[in-house]
Amino acid sequence: MADEPLIPDYAGACVCNVAAVVQDPPDELADWVPRALAGAEQSTVLLTLDGLGWNQLQDRRAIAPTITSVLQGGPVSTVAPSTTSTALTSIVSGMPPGEHGVIGYRMSIEGQVLNVLRWATADGDARRSMPPGEFQLHEPFGGQRPPVVTKAEFSETGFTDAHLGGTRFVGYRTMGTLVTEVNRLVRSGEPFVYAYYEGIDKVAHEYGLADHYDNELRWVDHLVADLLEVLPAGTVLAITADHGQVEVGDRLVELDPGVRPHLSMQSGEGRFRWLHARPGRARQLLEAAEAHTDTGWVLSRDQMVDEGWFGPRVLDHVRARLGDVALVAREPVAYVDPADTGPYQLIGRHGSLTADEMLVPFLAATV
Repeated sequence: MADEPLIPDYAGACVCNVAAVVQDPPDELADWVPRALAGAEQSTVLLTLDGLGWNQLQDRRAIAPTITSVLQGGPVSTVAPSTTSTALTSIVSGMPPGEHGVIGYRMSIEGQVLNVLRWATADGDARRSMPPGEFQLHEPFGGQRPPVVTKAEFSETGFTDAHLGGTRFVGYRTMGTLVTEVNRLVRSGEPFVYAYYEGIDKVAHEYGLADHYDNELRWVDHLVADLLEVLPAGTVLAITADHGQVEVGDRLVELDPGVRPHLSMQSGEGRFRWLHARPGRARQLLEAAEAHTDTGWVLSRDQMVDEGWFGPRVLDHVRARLGDVALVAREPVAYVDPADTGPYQLIGRHGSLTADEMLVPFLAATV
């Protein structure tokens, strides 16, 4: 795996800058921006494909001919950590995680761990105790209120309210209805439409990166081809993603026994695990956690902030959501937290700063 973490270039080729250039392409496009955006004269559509990493896509060019041949562009980086809640918020807000504050999948908030995608703590639904609309205050898409086409089931979730509040929600049920809704909105004169599809990530988590993943990618390629077929001439279709994937399987790493005397709790996720120190034990916790340098990068919060992992600025209230020490997986492993549970064991995972997780496509074509 990687020798060094791939720290995002938040001022350049990063997902936090994608929506802005799709909405309003500058006269001179940077090298990382697909050339098709230079000719945007009608509507533009940005489709985010959850879990589609650049490296995984390049390994499967033959089964995704539309995405890899008809659309043109290249890779950009996602954000740190490379996880859905953080990256989607960066995509729609245009902000690095250190400023928007949705800085992980499971975050420490005043001594509790908030599961952002479920918007729940150990006590249950947290929408009253931690109102999502007050959690991060940056308006999505520069306050332009575009239509957002996403799963109908997500309409009332806390995370939707936190990162898409103020947009016009348009629900879909299947791939076919996603295509229908995007086409309807473009033909009604909407200058910009944002769409989101989560299937690749779900399949990778449950089944890994083998046959199930390949077949899901084939269907997603059909989805992109269908959009190109039905959208009116002059429309620009762009795609990106929030992160890539690593197949971990059962390679689960328990914390070294020397860590536990200094540990109060954990947050984050399997490939980007935050360790929170008992009072006065941060230095000892860091020293003990270095037992895991054989599988990951072990860093203090201060080092990561100073190195710009979360952007050029980390606001004080955001810094308070970080742990004291991070275990960031370098090898294809996940660090175990007994409190981090779900309906099934995750086979494909993400969150770390390896190229497989960090590089995502930014591609576009004119219809």
